[in-house]
Amino acid sequence: MKIQVVVGSTRPARATLGVARWVAEQVGLQVPQAQVELVDLADYPMPFFNEPASPQFNPSRQPEPVVKAWLDKVAQADAYVLVTPEYNRSFPAVLKNALDFLDSQFAEKPVALVAHGSTGGAHAVVHLRSALAGVQAITMPVATYIVGMGGNLFARDGTPKADVQGIAKALARNVQSLVRFAVVQKQAD
Repeated sequence: MKIQVVVGSTRPARATLGVARWVAEQVGLQVPQAQVELVDLADYPMPFFNEPASPQFNPSRQPEPVVKAWLDKVAQADAYVLVTPEYNRSFPAVLKNALDFLDSQFAEKPVALVAHGSTGGAHAVVHLRSALAGVQAITMPVATYIVGMGGNLFARDGTPKADVQGIAKALARNVQSLVRFAVVQKQAD
């Protein structure tokens, strides 16, 4: 099983990178048989979505090379963990833009959500669930909410700066659901 942990922010001093690195490490510890990969949107500087038709309904599309690289990368996974900050009561535009370019890569695949922010990223999760339904992804029934500034809890390398046992327990539950859904989906294929 291949699980990709997607860094949902590209800001230079983003706390999300440290949170995502910790999440990737935790997923690897919880699911040792899985191949866990950190996928950073900063490595895919895509333009704003500008295709003439929805990718899901455009079989003759020819995406730009950086978009194709993103699509090829995420097509490799069986399941995803999206790690996002909350910006202005939603998730970052760069993550929405990356999702807008998808055609079938996330379709019927499980997605776990991990968010951080002043409300634990709750508003970001609500909006992400709606956007992910549009690309036919299956979001896990629980999410992991990290209340407060992610940078206060995790260093950029993913090392916790504080006690994160409660967050680790919530993430474990989220990852258990993700793996359960991924196994069922693989058996159905």
